Amino acid sequence: MARQPSSHRLPHARPLIGTRIRERRLSLGARQTEVARRAEISAAYLNLIEHNRRPVGEALLTRLAEALEIDATELASDREEVLVGALREAAARGAEQQGVTVELDQIAEFAARFPGWASVLAAASRRADALERRLIALSDRMTRDPYLLTTLHEVQSAVTALRSTASILAETPEIETEWRDRFHANLDNDSQRLSRTAQSLVAYLDSFEDEAVPMSPQEEVEAWIVAGQPDPAEAAELASDAAQVMARDLLVAQARDRAALPDAALASAVDGLGEAGGDPALIAARLGRPLDLVLRRLGMLRPGPWAQAGLIVCDGSGATLFRQAAPGFPLPRPGEGCALWPLFEALAQPQLPVARLIETAAGSRFTAWAVAERLLPMGFDGPALSRAQMLFRPAPFQDDRAALGVGSACRICPRPVCAARHEPSILGPA
Repeated sequence: MARQPSSHRLPHARPLIGTRIRERRLSLGARQTEVARRAEISAAYLNLIEHNRRPVGEALLTRLAEALEIDATELASDREEVLVGALREAAARGAEQQGVTVELDQIAEFAARFPGWASVLAAASRRADALERRLIALSDRMTRDPYLLTTLHEVQSAVTALRSTASILAETPEIETEWRDRFHANLDNDSQRLSRTAQSLVAYLDSFEDEAVPMSPQEEVEAWIVAGQPDPAEAAELASDAAQVMARDLLVAQARDRAALPDAALASAVDGLGEAGGDPALIAARLGRPLDLVLRRLGMLRPGPWAQAGLIVCDGSGATLFRQAAPGFPLPRPGEGCALWPLFEALAQPQLPVARLIETAAGSRFTAWAVAERLLPMGFDGPALSRAQMLFRPAPFQDDRAALGVGSACRICPRPVCAARHEPSILGPA
């Protein structure tokens, strides 16, 4: 797999940090010369920082935060990145549908200077996109939904059986007692079958009217995960039968992993390793547990240094089985992803662990670990199935290694050159 050139930003740079510094200074009514003097830098250098033309190291960030009377973590926060990602998608749809030219190079500036307007625009765009997808999904359901077609066929079959049995009884006044009892039993079974099927069909059609229901079972399950995985039987996020089945299967798999590696044992191992507790391989070695299990459990429990970790699990076809985002790492729609993610690199070479420093198009850097394993659920005589998992978390500021540039989905990835691109991007270069 070809390695992409890393961004020109230094590893400790963060998008929008200069804009935040300028907005904070202006809100205090302070002059550049005054803030620069307190931070022990020149006013000219501060001006370059405020226009996002110079990186800010940890030491300088601390001095600037003291000069601006604000916590350094607030200045370094990546809270706007999700908003910037939503604005890029809105720009993409506008350019595609209306031929509008959008100043893509100023999206970050717009989000930082006018967060209220940016949030309103992003929300309106998401709402329009959701309605459009809902319309397409409803149309698709009504014409090709296998559940709907199968259920309607079942209703038709039950009605036909009832009508046939009733006709025999009506047209044969003199019938042996044994046969009459059989036909009556058939009438009872077919009527119950029709009742159950009709109730299920009505419940399924009722879900079409619920605007809160996502457009696919996978999206329902992801909404359920975000909601804290409540009881599937009572979860409002799980409207479809398929989503409820998927949620229950996920809970069973999580319980199996938890039994193999209990929460207390994992948390104790992470604490006991100290700084080395940030290395999944060392945790696996200490516990004597498989690396794939440790990656999944770290992504679910998130102990200590893993509090901001994200986790993606997929099967051999690349279809996601579980997705949980990390701050600053926007996930694409279900079914989409970047071929450069270590997740897919691991899938191509089972049992061989992959560790990468990756960088999103917005400039956020993450340390990612991935591994895929072979499963034989049908024994040696059956095909070998694959499952891969990728654990990732924000990279530390001091990590100055070259990073692999990744995206979320080709359609909205602004990277001008990418060996893994499979369709043109709507957006201009970052």
